[in-house]
Amino acid sequence: MTLTDKEIQTDYKNRINRVFEFIDQNLESDLSLNAVSEIAFFSPFHFHRVFKFVTEETLHEYVKRRRIEKSASDLLHKNITATEIAHKYGFSDNSSYSKAFKKHFGVSPTEFKNQNPNRFSKIRQLKSKNGQEYPDYEKYICVINNLKNWIKMNAKIEIKEMSKMDLAYVSSIGPHNLENAYGKLMQWATPKGLMNEQTKMITVYHDSFKVTESNKVRMSASILLDKAVETNGEVAVTTIEAGRFIVGRFEIGLKEFEKSWTGLFVWMNENGYKKADKEPFEIYYNNFNKHPEKKAIVDLCIPIQ
Repeated sequence: MTLTDKEIQTDYKNRINRVFEFIDQNLESDLSLNAVSEIAFFSPFHFHRVFKFVTEETLHEYVKRRRIEKSASDLLHKNITATEIAHKYGFSDNSSYSKAFKKHFGVSPTEFKNQNPNRFSKIRQLKSKNGQEYPDYEKYICVINNLKNWIKMNAKIEIKEMSKMDLAYVSSIGPHNLENAYGKLMQWATPKGLMNEQTKMITVYHDSFKVTESNKVRMSASILLDKAVETNGEVAVTTIEAGRFIVGRFEIGLKEFEKSWTGLFVWMNENGYKKADKEPFEIYYNNFNKHPEKKAIVDLCIPIQ
């Protein structure tokens, strides 16, 4: 039987899903082309072409970026030195790490760490790359105070112990592809009887908009499962492990998500919590299109230590 082009692309994306998971779990290990291509059951030459087609980056570029951006997250959220991080992510020494970091972010790891982490938002990063000056201290304080007030007025925040959650998901690279990923997921889930009024839809963020360009942020468009299922094609299964989370309940418009996430991280820092080395996610409770004000009722969840 000959596979169609669509079936081939679906199979390739399924294999790349396995690669994404492997890379996420092994950023501190050997991620050479030969090692990673075996996970996808491709020859190194063929894998190189497929990976570049799906991600628009070579494996080397992708892994280097993920390590640099993961190290930036460690600098923001962990009490760890730049030297320790350099060794953790496989750089030969602190000098080579600092050079790669500065090339990516425009500042050294030390400068990055010494800045208040709340200042390092997506907006600030993009402005700095465009050669504009960072906001001054008074403007920064004004922004933070506005975010605190926003959270106070718009969020109900709790610290929750959450049970393990099994998910079926479709990967999306860039928010512009997220709606299409959910469409594919629902097309798969509906005939299996997995979609009903009680079904929870969840977006898991594998990258942070604070340190990753928007069009490269990888997300999982997911539904919560209450039973074991067999998946195929682009649909895969994963698990959010049980743990402690900051959970902010919001009723917000689509343009208010970034402000809500940033404000919730400000709340986390102000209240002395540290982010755990796990992915944050959103749980949705309504169809915003059916809301009279087109608002989403959603939990924003940050894993904490």
